[in-house]
Amino acid sequence: MKPRVKICCIESIAEAEIAINTGASTLGLVSEMTSGPGVIMEDEIASLVRHTPPGVATFLLTSKRTATEIITQLRHTGANTVQLTDYVPNSVYAELREALPNVKIVQVIHVSGQETVLEAQKIAPFVDALLLDSGNPNLSVKGLGGTRIRHDWSLSRQIVMNVEVPVFLAGGLRPENVGEAVQTRKALWVRPLHGRENRGQT
Repeated sequence: MKPRVKICCIESIAEAEIAINTGASTLGLVSEMTSGPGVIMEDEIASLVRHTPPGVATFLLTSKRTATEIITQLRHTGANTVQLTDYVPNSVYAELREALPNVKIVQVIHVSGQETVLEAQKIAPFVDALLLDSGNPNLSVKGLGGTRIRHDWSLSRQIVMNVEVPVFLAGGLRPENVGEAVQTRKALWVRPLHGRENRGQT
């Protein structure tokens, strides 16, 4: 089964059209971050969301950690999914659900060690999907994505097998290794974001 592809750091309508025309089902739109590429203004994100055709998911990447700030961003941009690049209190998930029940919530898990598996298990019941990346939010300048570093995929496999939500793989994917990721997707990817009955997709 064909995996779903998310292209991140979209900065223009032209880039969005290229991504969609080459098979992307999800666009990543990066708001203000402490580090990493692809940051654009929220007005630009809102314009890109308006130009995105039905059926293509728009992920607002945010480093905000309070429900009030995140809700304000989502209402401004109109994105249909929020990707939380930093960790938030569990109460934030409930506040987001109450304020914006139609918006999907994706939590980034920064895969660093075995403890990450337990962390993912604890967070999974509160969100619609997890995204496994290679950042480090514990640095003095938080690394919240866009590192171009591949993490330990054996830990990713463990996470997938121990959670009941869809899982996206990110971090260090490039032409020479993406084939390996697709070949091992039965271990790495499960359940589409909008429906959890089919295996083998992200």
